[in-house]
Amino acid sequence: MNLINPKKLLLSKWTAVEPVEKQKHFLVTKVMLPETPDGRIEWIEIEAVYTKATAKLRWPELRDQAKWRRGWA
Repeated sequence: MNLINPKKLLLSKWTAVEPVEKQKHFLVTKVMLPETPDGRIEWIEIEAVYTKATAKLRWPELRDQAKWRRGWA
């Protein structure tokens, strides 16, 4: 399991284990903050480096090593 500090998510780099449509490298461009200050971060926006396409996903999904690797490998 990838250890991720939600405070360090913004601008972190990720590599998809199985690229989709030639999109392999991603950058976290937005962290959606919870409405309450004591709430947990649930959603992030990632941007493909090659195509600049964006996608919204739950940030705990980045912990799945079968799908994501931290950094650009």
